[in-house]
Amino acid sequence: MAISITIEINREFDVAAGIEKTFALLADVPKSASYFPKVDQLVDMENGVYRWEMEKIGVDKHALQTIYASKYESDKAANVITWTPIKGVGNGEVRGSWRLTPKGKGTHVVFNTNGALSLPLPSLLKLAVSPVVKHEFNALVDKYIDNLQKALSE
Repeated sequence: MAISITIEINREFDVAAGIEKTFALLADVPKSASYFPKVDQLVDMENGVYRWEMEKIGVDKHALQTIYASKYESDKAANVITWTPIKGVGNGEVRGSWRLTPKGKGTHVVFNTNGALSLPLPSLLKLAVSPVVKHEFNALVDKYIDNLQKALSE
């Protein structure tokens, strides 16, 4: 048995760095991912496809791990970076985008992502587990954005 949990996260924030530097960092998936907490491994599957393997949560046979792959595409002319899910890789599917606009000497950043995660748990646990999983992902994204803001303020 498995339960499916959907997550949608939207954030807007400003960074001190100009749009060129901001775009360069966010379009470089391995570099950008280095600021995301609790990533066990990021695997380059070539052609803009990366497999994210998050750290395991729990112990032994009760440990859960989120794994998914997405294809990343950068449109420098539009200052947009998007990612779309690669089906059949891991237990999740994640899509989203970064949209950048100049703001003074800095950059205004809009981050949108949504995903679906399948966990090998009884359906009775969905009501209890779903809010915890959503909270954890929101906390990870908030830390990620905080890390990016620090990196792009230098």
